[in-house]
Amino acid sequence: MRLLPRVLIVDDEPAIAELISLNLKHNGFTPAWAEDGESAQRELDTELPDVILLDWMLPGEDGLLLARKWRGDQRTRGVPIVMLTARSGESDKVAALDAGADDYITKPFSTQELLARIRAVMRRNFSDPASGKLTVGNLTLDLATHRVTFNGKQLRLGPREFKLLHYFMTHAERTHTRSQVLDMVWSDDALIEERTVDVHVMRLREALGEAGAMIETVRGTGYRITTDSQPRM
Repeated sequence: MRLLPRVLIVDDEPAIAELISLNLKHNGFTPAWAEDGESAQRELDTELPDVILLDWMLPGEDGLLLARKWRGDQRTRGVPIVMLTARSGESDKVAALDAGADDYITKPFSTQELLARIRAVMRRNFSDPASGKLTVGNLTLDLATHRVTFNGKQLRLGPREFKLLHYFMTHAERTHTRSQVLDMVWSDDALIEERTVDVHVMRLREALGEAGAMIETVRGTGYRITTDSQPRM
């Protein structure tokens, strides 16, 4: 079963959230809705989305506060955030980006623009070579040097295993189907079969040694990397 990219809509206006949800469903996404920061946090604690659409003006904590909080949390810091707001001033855009938003879209907006921006931040989140180091627990991947270390010890990975680990670490704690992994890691070869993913996951686990336990098999779905299975020091 192929899982569709999940988008969490954080907006206190039900009509807007419903309209966005409908358009997302029709374009290959799975929407979830939260009307405030508290309910959004519950959604994030249950399952990390691929993208957060975050309204600026919310009851309780506003969008800027939430963006800062989620960027400061190791578990959620890698989730792309697109800020939705009627505020269109340059200073407002700067404030949103400084708070941790990856993009900023002003209301009203077209469906096509929203979808394009969602897809753009998803691609950027995975492929940006300037993002430096990725860290999940005690496992670190350095994009500049192509080195992987666990507890300070360097590990040797092949090019495909490195790219596979990069994808998992960029989307830590999220479950990925084999089809999703193929699309992102083997996008250059349409003839690769899904069972190839299993082979390379096995090789990746072997190369990671003790840290290989962090790559979990999710029965009936696919794989994820998680600190829950990290070996204790």
